[in-house]
Amino acid sequence: MDIDGDGIPDILSGSYSRNDGEMAGLFQVLRGNKDGTFQKAEVLKGTDGEPLIIPAKGEEKLTEKICTRPFAVDFDGDGQLDLVVGNFSGTFYWFKGEGKGKFLPKPEQIMTNDGAPLKIPGAHSDPFVIDWNGDGAVDILSGSSNGGVWIAENIAGKGKMPAFKQFRELIKPGTRIEYGQPLSENDLTGPTHATRIWVADVNGDGKLDLIVGDSVTLVTPGKGLSKEEFQKKFAKWQEDFKAAQAALSKSSGDAKTQKAAMDEYRKVFDSRSQFMKEEMTGFVWLYTQK
Repeated sequence: MDIDGDGIPDILSGSYSRNDGEMAGLFQVLRGNKDGTFQKAEVLKGTDGEPLIIPAKGEEKLTEKICTRPFAVDFDGDGQLDLVVGNFSGTFYWFKGEGKGKFLPKPEQIMTNDGAPLKIPGAHSDPFVIDWNGDGAVDILSGSSNGGVWIAENIAGKGKMPAFKQFRELIKPGTRIEYGQPLSENDLTGPTHATRIWVADVNGDGKLDLIVGDSVTLVTPGKGLSKEEFQKKFAKWQEDFKAAQAALSKSSGDAKTQKAAMDEYRKVFDSRSQFMKEEMTGFVWLYTQK
């Protein structure tokens, strides 16, 4: 996306950083060069010279200001690129663009047409703003911590300030997988949780398709263990782990006692590798539109 209008693509990203000693989400831009390379990432600032940050106060609102994807698009139809951004809470904001990569410092929260905050089911809103249904008005698609793909349709019409319906399911979240259940790549039939999306006409048929990434932990029982033996060992491990958690939370007083509780906690936590192999990974799924 060329955010500064120089005809060269740039890269936008969200990041989890500290600003003035407080955790916050800062937006980063890698400006493109004519030779196809990119400059060093820099914090994206508003017209006041300060970093663009979602405004949220108080510890209970911390996840509101931890940003995810910033998406550059002409949101209000004035011909200038704006920024539509997500966060860990699952809500959405937009920073109005002033042209040439400049944005007003204070964003507005995106609301639904009935006046409620636009929010995905789950957390980690991940906006992709595009005219999905071909009516000329931009819609918002998003993944979610809960999985699935969600769409908020814009009912305002072409060239008008967007008015969104609340999110509806576009792709159903995958079946919830309990931790400790043996799981191989062959068991998967679709995205699990923590979905992230991209929209493009992948097969060139003139229709928009969906690329969906996810996160999953594959679990393989230890060598020579039957399913029943594995389940018994995992159940015993869960009991020991809960006991270690409880002991750690109750530990107080001298540092020696606390260290002993922490050492036991880590020992129990790591002991699961004796009877199971875990692989934290993710997959990319393609959905072509009919």
